[in-house]
Amino acid sequence: MLDVFPVNDYGPIMPGLVMAAVAIVHVFLAQFAVGGGILLCYLQWLGMTGRNPHARQFVAGYFKVLVLISFVLGALTGVGIWFTAIQVSPHTIGSMVQNFHWLWATEWLFFSLEIVSGYCFYRYHSRLSDNASMVLLVIYAVASWMSLYLINGILSWQLTPGRWLETHTLFDGFYNPSFWPSLLFRTVVAMTLASLAACVVINLMTSVDREAKTSLMNRVAELLIPMVIMPGLGLWFLAVMPADSRSWVLGGSPAMMLFLNISIGSSLAIGAYALLGLVLQRLFINTATAGLLLLLAFGATAGGEFVREGSRKPYSVRHVLYSNSIRPQDVAQMRVVGCTANDPYPLRNDSIYPNDQVRLGGKVFRRQCSVCHTVEGTNGVTELTGAWDTNQCRLNIAKLQHTKPFMPPFAGTPQELEALVQFINWSSAERPEAWRENTDPTDFAQIKTWLEEAGTAPGDFKQNNKRRQELIR
Repeated sequence: MLDVFPVNDYGPIMPGLVMAAVAIVHVFLAQFAVGGGILLCYLQWLGMTGRNPHARQFVAGYFKVLVLISFVLGALTGVGIWFTAIQVSPHTIGSMVQNFHWLWATEWLFFSLEIVSGYCFYRYHSRLSDNASMVLLVIYAVASWMSLYLINGILSWQLTPGRWLETHTLFDGFYNPSFWPSLLFRTVVAMTLASLAACVVINLMTSVDREAKTSLMNRVAELLIPMVIMPGLGLWFLAVMPADSRSWVLGGSPAMMLFLNISIGSSLAIGAYALLGLVLQRLFINTATAGLLLLLAFGATAGGEFVREGSRKPYSVRHVLYSNSIRPQDVAQMRVVGCTANDPYPLRNDSIYPNDQVRLGGKVFRRQCSVCHTVEGTNGVTELTGAWDTNQCRLNIAKLQHTKPFMPPFAGTPQELEALVQFINWSSAERPEAWRENTDPTDFAQIKTWLEEAGTAPGDFKQNNKRRQELIR
């Protein structure tokens, strides 16, 4: 079994939600930086060739925004992702580093090149020739896009490891089935974010008149044209997703379907306004409108990232690691030796637990549930199980992967499952000082039977339908 690492307790906010909040902000800023590099090269070229007399002025102002927002906040949230991830799911991060450490190292080199070239341009561009400035901007743009290229391969591997599951070779994992649609989609998103942010910056340029601002907007809006291929890229991504993951986002999970619709709706609203208003009618948009479009883009990014993360359920790395950091091949062993056998960490406020059974249940919850659930807060188990009686709670947890197929199977002994049920009941009863332990062997025998019926394999809709047909026969 894998070693156990302590999981940080964020109180009523589930740990995964904390990491998601940091990650969404970072992804938004990082993609803005990638698109910003492309946009700046284009505007620098326009200025060099005399196609727009205000392009150079825009480049200088836009890069200040890029540095202050993307370089500073992007770097801070990037560190924040690593900081929260190792507290929430260290085994997931460990798997990504172990299998792709050379790619991570290469990405760090490109990131360093991006930072160095960016700051050199920021500090010295007023003293450089147009050609020298263009060289720095091209280096910055290529380096930032290569960071996206490398990280995209590692992240998409989590959902679609593809042939890597048989070969375990670096390139089979990196160039996985969802690599190209994901990379192209993110590149278009990056260009869109950069263009919308540019509209905000243009409105803040006080030294040029409205006509000049309109001409600049018409130019930066050209980076919105690739949005027309986003529906095709989205369908391509859905097509290469595993069937069960696709079923979550297309109705199997109401939350994931809701966030997918938010992402699609926001993208359609941005695309329709941008293409019809900015590209075709060449309109001028004010700061408020540009800010609203950028806010919609943030909503689309948040929805898309939620779907990307959620569609991997019940895995954090498909067929490699469950979302609770338990490996699929370890479930059967844990059914015998227990999931807390190698957990040396005491519970926080250990003295409040009324007996050893409830205390054991607290450790089982921390080991198997706490990444995605709280006790009484966000996605709290006391609320989710509130309508179940005690026996139904035992049955539903014992057959968890069939109760809710996006959940991993319960990985523990009957005694640990009963301890978890007692911990939930005790928590639902507002944690009284006295609580009776349940040692009825009949209950443990029934739980064992249910666990054996459930099996140790993950559940899915097809498997559940097959089991129903077998019962009918």
